[in-house]
Amino acid sequence: ISLVNFGIPTEFVTRLPENAMAQACVNSLQAYGLGTDGIIYGGKRMGLYFLESGAAFRNSNVVYDREGSSFATLRPGMIDWEKILSDAGWFHWSGIAASLSQEGADACLEALQTADRLGLTISCDLNFRKKLWNYGKSASEVMLPLVQYSDVIFGAEPEYKEIFGIPPVGFKAVDTSYPLDLSGFKVFGQKVSEQAPRCQKMFLELRNTITSNHNLLAAILYSKGTLRHTGIYDIVHEVDRVGAGDAFVGGMIYGLLTYPDNDQKTLEFALAASALKNTIYGDFNQVTVEEVEELMQGNTSGRVVR
Repeated sequence: ISLVNFGIPTEFVTRLPENAMAQACVNSLQAYGLGTDGIIYGGKRMGLYFLESGAAFRNSNVVYDREGSSFATLRPGMIDWEKILSDAGWFHWSGIAASLSQEGADACLEALQTADRLGLTISCDLNFRKKLWNYGKSASEVMLPLVQYSDVIFGAEPEYKEIFGIPPVGFKAVDTSYPLDLSGFKVFGQKVSEQAPRCQKMFLELRNTITSNHNLLAAILYSKGTLRHTGIYDIVHEVDRVGAGDAFVGGMIYGLLTYPDNDQKTLEFALAASALKNTIYGDFNQVTVEEVEELMQGNTSGRVVR
C-alpha cells in the first residue's frame, strides 16, 4: 500500500480462499490501486490474527489463527512465478512466508530462485514472529539459506539476532539526544555481510519502547563498509505501531528506486514513513511522498492544514 501511495506500481502475491471474506480483502487492496492479479485461490479459510492493543505499561498481545489457512497450506508449484515476475524489476519477500510450514518455505525458495534467474532486485523483511515458528525448525535454520538471495535486508536488532545470531548493539534512547554506538553498529553490519555476502544494503530500524504509547525510533544503513544513520524520532502519543515495519520497507524501496545515488536520503525517507505510520490506525500507511518529505524537513507541528 505504501508503494502504491508513493506512485510505484506494485503487485501483491498471496493465496486466498474463494469466499466473500477473501473477496472483501481483495476489494480493499484494489481500492488503493494495488495489483491483485498475482493472487491465487484455493484452500478453505483465511489466516487471522487478533490484536489486543496495549496502553501505558500494559503490552500489546497478538493471537494468531493461521493453522490450515490458504496461505499456510501453500506448496511449491502452486504459483506461476515465471509469469508473475516476468515484467517485474523488484521482488520483496517476508520471513513470515517461511515461518508457517516447510512447504511454505520451499515455495518461498522457489520464488527467490525464479526472481534471481530473471535478474530482479530482491529485498527481504526478516519479520521474525516467535509464535509462528512451530514446525520443528528454527528461524535461523530456514531463513539463512533464503536470505542468501537478497540484495537488501531489513529488520530490527532482535530479528537479526534470531536469524544471524548477532547480539544486539542496543538502543536505549529516552530522548533525541541519545548517542548511537556507531562503531558497534558498523561491526554489526560487517557481521551480517559476512553471513549474507550478496546483501548490498542492510537496514536496521531501532526502537526503544518507554511505554506502549511512547516510543523512540532511529535507523541504520550499512552498505559496503559505510555506515549511515538518522536522527531520533520521539513519538510521545503513538496511535498504532502495527505496520510500522512495513511502512519502513515501503519507504526504503521507494527511496532506493527514486534516489539510487543517495543512501542517506533513502534511509531518512524510510524512517520518516515509519514514524508517520505510528500515528495512523490500521495496518496500512496512508501517507503521501509530500507528507513524508515534510516530516523529513522538520515539520512536526501537528497543526491543522487548511
